[in-house]
Amino acid sequence: MVALYGQSFTKEQLLTYVGDLSQIARVLPYRLQEGKEDGVYALDVFNGSGLRYTVLASRGMDISSASFNGCALAWRSATTDAHPAYFDHEGEGGRGWLRSFYGGLVVTCGLTYAGANGEDEGRLYGLHGRISNLPAYNVSYETRWEGDEYALTVRGKVREATVFGENLELTRTITTYLGSPSLHIHDEVANLGYRTTEHMILYHINIGFPIIADGARLIAPTLNATPRDADAEEDAERYAEFDAPKAGYREKVYFHQFPPQTDQVAVSLVNPNLQVGGVKGLGFRCRYRPSQLPRFSEWKMLDAGTYVVGLEPANCLVLGRAHERKAGTLQFLEPGEVRQYDITLDVLWGMEAIHDAEQECQHMLEAAGQPA
Repeated sequence: MVALYGQSFTKEQLLTYVGDLSQIARVLPYRLQEGKEDGVYALDVFNGSGLRYTVLASRGMDISSASFNGCALAWRSATTDAHPAYFDHEGEGGRGWLRSFYGGLVVTCGLTYAGANGEDEGRLYGLHGRISNLPAYNVSYETRWEGDEYALTVRGKVREATVFGENLELTRTITTYLGSPSLHIHDEVANLGYRTTEHMILYHINIGFPIIADGARLIAPTLNATPRDADAEEDAERYAEFDAPKAGYREKVYFHQFPPQTDQVAVSLVNPNLQVGGVKGLGFRCRYRPSQLPRFSEWKMLDAGTYVVGLEPANCLVLGRAHERKAGTLQFLEPGEVRQYDITLDVLWGMEAIHDAEQECQHMLEAAGQPA
């Protein structure tokens, strides 16, 4: 059954109400024009639930703008959805990545390095890698019935390769369903080359205003939140609380430890004071498997203009490739090896949904023998 507009429909029932399903849900491909966005291939997905998001095929199959019932979900920077031709990997001391970091709902970092720029085994690497600035190929989209459920799917492949170096391919499938407040990302990273290759991947999920505002909070089954540096140590006990923007705010990063032997972790950012569509309370949840992504970082950045909280599941920390190698935690892909990653992103609409997220967190902590 399809839950839509407060009612439930079978496929046959729903089709009697519309001339075509594009009346209430569709995938819309197009190209941007003007400025640095000129030529970017994008696909808008809206699924009848109020959820709408933009997949940038020209930018690593990542998700830029996203909204729910007209309310923005993701933080957006001033760089715009710049064409990959403008990517300045080596500029500004290896931090040129920031010149094309549009924010957005999901930006992928990797595939051979992620996190801080720096030197590893005599080579310099830029901030957060190349994959989000590479265009996809074999891009496709489809809408289909699966029994009484209607799926909307976007797919594409992204290759990160160089002569005498890595040859990795990301295959991404993003799926949502008619009437659902959720989307699912399924990634496969394959080593198509003939040498063992370093592999780092991080999902930079960037939530902004109005979910992030004074009174918003993080809900997570955190056993410990370790500050990255002295800036994060300041007010570290308030890692899960967020205030109004403050000019000159210095970013804080926390490394979260969650209960072990957990099949799935759920981390939410919620604002119980926000009203959308006449309903009080809105939040956003990220669900993933720690067996695939064993690390999680929180990026707390409450500066004026750069007002964002990042949820960052990963197979590494954000301290750079040399740090992972020295710590013995750097991951590798053998020739022919394929690694899979699954992330589900949910809109939490209403106080009941926020309460359910709190209960889920409490149950995870109790199962680990920890106080909620």
